[in-house]
Parts: sequence; structure tokens; C-alpha cells
Amino acid sequence: MEFDRAGVRALMEITQRPELVFVRGEGSWLQDHNGKRYLDTVQGWAVNALGHSPANVIKAITEQASKLINPSPAFYNEPSIALAKRIVEHSCFDRVFFANSGGEANEGAIKLARKWGQINKNNAYKIISFEHSFHGRTLATMSLSGKPGWDRMFAPQVEGFPKAKLNDLESVRALIDDQTVGIMLEPVQGEAGVIPATVEFMKGLRALADEHKLLLIVDEVQTGMGRTGTMFAYEHSGIRPDIMTLGKGIGGGVPLSALCAREEISCFQPGDQGGTYNGNPLMTAAGVAVFDELTAPGFLDSVNARAKQLSEGLLAISAKWGMDGERGEGLLRALILDQDDGPEIVAAARDRSPEGMLLNSPRPNLLRFMPALNITADEIDLMLAWLDEILVKVRG
Repeated sequence: MEFDRAGVRALMEITQRPELVFVRGEGSWLQDHNGKRYLDTVQGWAVNALGHSPANVIKAITEQASKLINPSPAFYNEPSIALAKRIVEHSCFDRVFFANSGGEANEGAIKLARKWGQINKNNAYKIISFEHSFHGRTLATMSLSGKPGWDRMFAPQVEGFPKAKLNDLESVRALIDDQTVGIMLEPVQGEAGVIPATVEFMKGLRALADEHKLLLIVDEVQTGMGRTGTMFAYEHSGIRPDIMTLGKGIGGGVPLSALCAREEISCFQPGDQGGTYNGNPLMTAAGVAVFDELTAPGFLDSVNARAKQLSEGLLAISAKWGMDGERGEGLLRALILDQDDGPEIVAAARDRSPEGMLLNSPRPNLLRFMPALNITADEIDLMLAWLDEILVKVRG
């Protein structure tokens, strides 16, 4: 298969892409148009919870497509009911709204919090978020995000999102005023470099929210659905959030996300929230298949075993090369480099021959790992061995 340059020119240029086209995937492996295989440690930024083209998701989509694809969200459908019921049964939430992307779910969380503030807190609307956070690419979620420069990229920004410092409770307290309605954070900041909120900080936020009658909102678009070794990352701290958003892994590779809330927070009235594809049966059927696999006996135990293996392996590489260690939760981890050669390592891994490896470097001084949750022990060993080999090539 030849690289289609004319076809590439037809695509809107939004990012720099290497000149390869992926045509097939299975589990932890991708194959490009030249037949070269790649060990994928990125999985669409933690989207493919069960790897590429998992059999159970293919079966669910195929069977659902032959029955019903889209009756319109004006009516109930079986897969959306089934998936909502599963989320409610396995979490502290009572209501679920399905959307198509993490940004859309987070936009819904902003709207729900502001509606609750109108009803319960004299029109309070501000949501405290955190420096270096990432919540999506809509105008509101970019303003909510703490990624440097994002609040000015498509100015004017959406107002009402003061920024605190992660793991600094006093910085949050200092921002609370009579217009504050909530606090929103990623339990592990992914784009910032895989930085977990501490258990003490999460507990402190819950207490602070209770003290001031604020909503505590967790953005689990990346950390939810087993990624951190529990079904949802908030479980690590034993707290009960008011609102949670899900995305990425919930669909196992298809466009699906969710806005979840406790009953007393679910104040949307008909017309307040919607979407042409919300709760689409084809997507939620895939979500049911993913959910049932993640909650099967022993699955999360395996995730935690592979996470321990990956963590120990990254620590060994760090010690060998004089790096600055590793961090993360579950199978969302980062190797902290001692110099800014992350992009060079990513390129060398991709160009490795005869087989390549896909890595991610959200910051030049670190590598982020988000493999399939069902990656094998042998594949993690191979990943670590290839990483050490690539470091020899890049650093000499």
C-alpha cells in the first residue's frame, strides 16, 4: 500500500503526523501500510482499554448493528440502560448521561454544576480547577484547563475558572468566595506528567467542599474504567464525589463518554442537556462489553500485577540511566527523564526496525505509558527491553 499524499492533503492539518498509515491492530500491536508492526504503549491515549480490536467489543458492535443503530435519544434503548445500570451499581452515583467525548462530558459537568448553583447557591458559578490540568478542547473546557496558554488561545476565555495548585489545600481555600460552586480535578493529572493527587489532598478537598457547600467533581476521563487499578480512581482515597466524568476507556475505542452525578445533584430539566448521539445503542453496546470485561473476576488484580511489573521495570531503567524515577497509578505511569530528550526517544522507538514501539512524551522530560489493561507480562518485559535498547541508541 502506497502512502496517499493527496488524501493526506485533504485532511485538515491539526498536528504533525509521521508518514505512516495504520491499517490493522490486535491487542497491544498495530500494523502500518508497509506491514511493519508496533508495540503500542499509548493505545490512543488510554482509549483502548482492552487493546486493539478486542473480540468481545467486535461481537457486541456487530450484533447491535444488525438490530438497531440509532433510534434517536428521544427514546430509551436497551444498551444505554444496561450500561447506565452497571455504572450506578459499581459507583457512588445515581444518574448517568452519555455523550461522545471527554470534553463533551466535562462541558456537561460545568453546566450541571452551574445549574445546581443557580438553584442551591444564589447563582454561584465559579469552578476552581488546577494549574497544569487538562479537561478538553471546547472553549469552556480549555478555559477550565490549567495548561499554560490555553485560556488565551481562542480569546476571550470563558470566565469563572480560578486555578489552584494540585496537592496544596490552602491554595484552594484561598480561591473560595460566595460565587464558588465547585472544585474540579483529575485524580491523576495526565498531560501535566502523570501527577497523582494525594489521598490526603482528596480527603481535604471533600472536607473543604462540605464545609462551604461546594460540589466536588472528578474528571476521570483518563483515570476511570480500571486505568489506575480500581474501577474509578476516586476509590483510592475513599471519598464520595458529587459529579464524575468518564471517557476514553469506557468505549474501548469507540466514541463514548459519560457524565455521572448523585441523585441530589441531578437537577437538569428537560431541554437543559442533550445531544444527537447521546446514549447511542451502538456505542453503549460496546461500553457494556468493555464494562463486563473490566469487572470480571480477577481482571483488576491482573491490572495491578502488570502495574507493579511496569513500575519496577521503569525504576530499574531509571536507576541504570541516572534518571529521576517514575510515578503514577495503575497502568497510567511516567518515567521521569533526567534531560529533555523525550521526543527524540519517541521518534527512535517508532523508527526501530524490524518492529517499532509507540511511546508518548507529553513533556520533553518524561515518557507516559498507557498500555492496554490486558497487556501481558511478556509484552511489558519486551517494552522495557526495547526501551533500554532505544536509550542506548539515543544517548550512546
